[in-house]
Formats: sequence, C-alpha cells, structure tokens
Amino acid sequence: MKKLFLSGLFVLLTSSAFAKGLSLSTGVLDYSDDKKKAGFLEGTYSFGEDKAFETAIGKLVPITGAMLTEDNASMVYAGYKIDYKIGNFLISPSFTPGYYDEGDGKDLGHNIEFKSQINLGWNFGDKSNFGLSYSHISNASIGDKNPGANNIAFTFYTQY
Repeated sequence: MKKLFLSGLFVLLTSSAFAKGLSLSTGVLDYSDDKKKAGFLEGTYSFGEDKAFETAIGKLVPITGAMLTEDNASMVYAGYKIDYKIGNFLISPSFTPGYYDEGDGKDLGHNIEFKSQINLGWNFGDKSNFGLSYSHISNASIGDKNPGANNIAFTFYTQY
C-alpha cells in the first residue's frame, strides 16, 4: 500500500502542464557497500523555464522524482538543478531532499534523506542527452546513524 501511495504522489507531483523534461536512470545504489548495494531505476521530471529562477550561480530549475531499488527501497524527492552547457557537453548539479523507505534494502538511518547529484552528459540533437551521474544520499546526521549511500548511474534525458 505504501508503494502505491508513493507512486500516486509521484504521478500527482509530475503531472503538471509545465513539465519540461524527463530523465530516466539506471545504476547501482551504494556501489561501495558489497553487502547492501542494489540496482535501481529512477525517473526525474524537470519543470519548464517559467518555473525556474535566476541566481548568482545560474538558473535553478525545479525537479521532482522517484527511485526504486531491486530490494524495494524507494525514495521520492523534490528540489532544484542547474544546467551548465559547454558546446555539446552538459554538467547538471542538483540537490533534492526527500522521503526514503528502506524496504528490504539499506538502512540509511532516517526517512528524511538529502540527495546531492552531478550529471555529466553529452547532448545529441537539440533535446536529448546521455550521460553518467554520481549521487550521494545522506540524512545529514539527523538520524541515529548516517551511513550514506554513494550511487552511480547511466542517465538519458529528453525535453518535450
């Protein structure tokens, strides 16, 4: 029931008329932990320029997404990303607080977790890119323990 609720919440959050892009990723959650590493699938929506705002470091674009691992750990999140384009090369750092449910996977110490990520991508065409992403999920020591998780994934992004 909890997974159904989280899936419904994700669809509700991402069913905006202003949705601008979709990123799909697959990779390994906590690749450095031989006992609890797990494959995962992830989807992230980027909202349009009309929802972004300019800062001293670039234009912050709102994002929301969800991740599900092979051992039923899940995370839903919302935050911001910035895109830096250098020719066909794209660098996109992001920060997203979210809700984490360990399922049968790794206990990260709290249900509130923070995901910091950097995507390195290569644009092909005007609206798509393929790349590699690295992320770290941590509870910032608000829980009794904070083991964190280092993750790596292949990512495909397309605008619509």
